[in-house]
Amino acid sequence: MITGAHFLLYSTDPDADRRFLGEVLGLTAVDAGGGWLIFALPPAEMGVHPADGSFVQRHADHDLTGILLYLMCDDVQAEVESLTARGVPCTPVDGAEWGRYSIVGLPSGGKLGLYQPAHPTAIATSPARA
Repeated sequence: MITGAHFLLYSTDPDADRRFLGEVLGLTAVDAGGGWLIFALPPAEMGVHPADGSFVQRHADHDLTGILLYLMCDDVQAEVESLTARGVPCTPVDGAEWGRYSIVGLPSGGKLGLYQPAHPTAIATSPARA
């Protein structure tokens, strides 16, 4: 039985990105030992997209399929304004057929997607989507 999903975020400055995830995004975490934080994420869903070629990350002696992370929200413009006010670099909100989005900069220089879906979602993030 599948009981959950665990994402691996690769970072050139994991301590800074861990602080960002906890202090700026407000994600809660448990310490798995030695300061190794495991963050709780909001409910998740997964779409399977076609790839132009190989998209892999080597882990546990295997090439695993790469995954991109977009955090979901109900109002991407408001989230970007809130993050920007706290000094977080975000791209201007843009739109696509699948929703409105921005790219959020991490302290390490890495990036995460942030979007407001325009499509039906597999999770209920608000009573209006239930």
